[in-house]
Order: sequence, then C-alpha cells, then structure tokens
Amino acid sequence: MTQSKGTMFPPELVSDLVDKVKGKSSLAVLSQQVPVAFNGNKEFTFTMDSDIDIVAENGKKSHGGLTVEPVTIIPLKVEYGARISDEFMYATADQKMDILKAFNDGYAKKLARGIDLMAFHGINPRSKTASAVIGDNHFDKQVTQKVDFTTDNPDANIEAAVGLVQGSEGSVTGMAMDTVMSSALAAMRTGDGVRVFPELAWGANPGSINGLTADINSTVSGGTDDLAIIGDFTNMFKWGYAKEIPLEVIQYGDPDNSGEDLKGHNQVYLRSETFVGWGIMDGNQFARVAKAKVEA
Repeated sequence: MTQSKGTMFPPELVSDLVDKVKGKSSLAVLSQQVPVAFNGNKEFTFTMDSDIDIVAENGKKSHGGLTVEPVTIIPLKVEYGARISDEFMYATADQKMDILKAFNDGYAKKLARGIDLMAFHGINPRSKTASAVIGDNHFDKQVTQKVDFTTDNPDANIEAAVGLVQGSEGSVTGMAMDTVMSSALAAMRTGDGVRVFPELAWGANPGSINGLTADINSTVSGGTDDLAIIGDFTNMFKWGYAKEIPLEVIQYGDPDNSGEDLKGHNQVYLRSETFVGWGIMDGNQFARVAKAKVEA
C-alpha cells in the first residue's frame, strides 16, 4: 500500500470516485458518460435535412440530404492536492487505505463540482475566472436561447425555455436548476394556498419534477446569472474521463508553492490528477433561464 510518485489510485477507489462524481455533478446525473482518450474523441451528430419521401411505382427518388457536424471532446487536466502528516508513511496498510479513502471522498466532491463549473460556465473552479483552456466550450457561450427570470411566475419561465428548445426541433430530457429557482418554485401556491410543487418543499432534491429528470445544484449559477438549464442532456451533451487517475505522495520540496518545505514541517503531500473532457453537440438543443441583466 505504500504509494509513490507515478502510481495510480487502486481500481476500487477509482470506481468509488466515479460513482460519487455521478451523484454530485448535475451534468453527470443528467447526461451520458463516454470513454475519453488522452488525444480526444470526435463525436458526430447527423441531421437529416428533409423528411422521408413517397415514391410512386416506377417513380424517381430524390436526394434527402444529410448534415454531419463533428464535435471534438478534448480532455483537460485538473488536479487537487493537500498536505498531511508524514505519519502516513509509517502507517499500516489499513490505515493508509483509510486515509486514501478520505482523500478520495473529498476529491470526488471537488471533481464533481468542478465538472459543472467548467462545462456550465467555462471557469477555472479554483480561481472562479474564465479559463482560456476551456475557451467557448461551455453552456454560457454555446446556449444562446435565454429566458429572463421573473419571481412572480418561475413556472412560466421554465415553460418558455421548454418552448424554445422544442421550437428548435429539440427534445427536453432534463433540467439542472439553481437553489434560487427551486426555492421560487417551492414558494408557488394556488389560490387556496396549496403548494404547486410540494416535492420541492424544504430544499428537497426529488430527482424529477412533473415527470422531467431534474437536479438541483448551486453549480448551475456558479456566480453567474444562470438559474436553470433545460434541454436534451441525454443526446446533446457528453462527458467522460481517462480511467487512469494518478496519485502522488510527495515527500520533499514545496509542491503547492506555499513557501513551507515538507520535510521541515513533517508533512507529505497527496496530489491527484484527472483528465476530463466534454462536448456540447448542439447548443440550440438547450435553453437557459437567467436573471435579467440590468442596464447601467
């Protein structure tokens, strides 16, 4: 169980990590996971340009047309590290596994949140600033169909967003919403005071609303004006990771640039890296509900 630079997380911890990511990331909940190669994947969307054609006996067949749009999923590297006591190096195998499990649990939560923040908003999760590495490969850039949020009838905002997606000949398979939106829906009452969405009461995350798969997560806003993203997550968004997840146990130096030498402070440094990628097949298959921007 002694880990050293260049080793990998044990397979059981990798499996546990991925399962926890799926439970904490709205995008992982709503969309398909695909294997991602280190040099990237090219995914294709095929659009039939016309409807089928009736052909009479001895009749002439005509060209229907096909549009092929490739989307490349390029994995990017993310990392997380933490200092722990160098007693880790002298612990028993069982104790080391307990420490790695705890690190794995925390890393899974950060990785899940990071996937959402990167793919929803194109930001570096740690700095909360736009990432040049991500560029335009995120929902805030790719999804131009938008509905302004109104507090008096958030249900109507959702319906309007659904209408935009369906108006683009798309399907709505899921919705990710911020807690502000779920609270606004939970507060809606009928004329006689009955809750319109009782399943959202008291901050609940029921998994579906009105039969639509839904996930509630603060990553949907992530410091932006977004409150809900609706569309075809099943077919038009794909994500994945490279299965080998490196784990380093660094015993020397100052790997986090904190100015403190590890050996001088009786510490070691745990660092894990993951290669994760995603692709939005067609931004017109989604719509956002966002707070209206106030003109200065």
